Amino acid sequence: MSGKDLVKEPAPRAGPAPRLLEAVPFSLDRASLMDRLRVEPASDDARQLEALCALAEASARPKAMYVEAYVEPLEGDSVRIGGLVFTSRTLRRNLASVGRVFPFVATCGRETDEVFRADGDFTRDFWWDTIKADLLSAATRRLHEDMRNRLSLGHTTSMSPGSGDVNVWPIEQQGLLFRLLGDTECLLGVRLTESFLMIPNKTVSGIVYQAEKDFRTCRLCHREKCPNRAAPFDQALWDSIQGH
Repeated sequence: MSGKDLVKEPAPRAGPAPRLLEAVPFSLDRASLMDRLRVEPASDDARQLEALCALAEASARPKAMYVEAYVEPLEGDSVRIGGLVFTSRTLRRNLASVGRVFPFVATCGRETDEVFRADGDFTRDFWWDTIKADLLSAATRRLHEDMRNRLSLGHTTSMSPGSGDVNVWPIEQQGLLFRLLGDTECLLGVRLTESFLMIPNKTVSGIVYQAEKDFRTCRLCHREKCPNRAAPFDQALWDSIQGH
């Protein structure tokens, strides 16, 4: 997809205004999708997949937003970010020497749920979900590009509520994170459910912060068969955070 990458600065609120990235440019790599989805070229499945790609290109609007917030370490396992108190031993440890963070949300865009409804066809539903994941990747890349270009942060890493073991950064604190970001439903079309899941489902949230080394929450996750694992469990890191 081509087009101008629009950036809007919403009206000021308490604290810095969020930076909104709209109409994120994207392209769907048909060859890569067919390979990952095991679809044979020139087949009926390939024609159906092409139709879904065309639908996404005509309607999808991946987006992202982030805001600047300042960090104040507190006693025990808590840290204050933008005036709100988060409780997580891992978060507190990772931000021990960090003064500024950037809470964010990136999404495939609610338009993907408006133009395609799951209808019980597992294959088509799975294909559409895969396309949505690629749209989310485009939004996430745009987010990090904008941070690098505007803020000259150097090396950064990130954390997300609910990623890793349940107590690493509890998903319930997603609500606090969304309070830092403002009206995500109005600005991005992203809403939080009562169980703290995000809709659309291909949406990611968290904080970006400067760090010398990458932090992978997977290193603190005991689930051996997680399909999204990006790094092996690190017992030494787990013990150091738990104070063993």
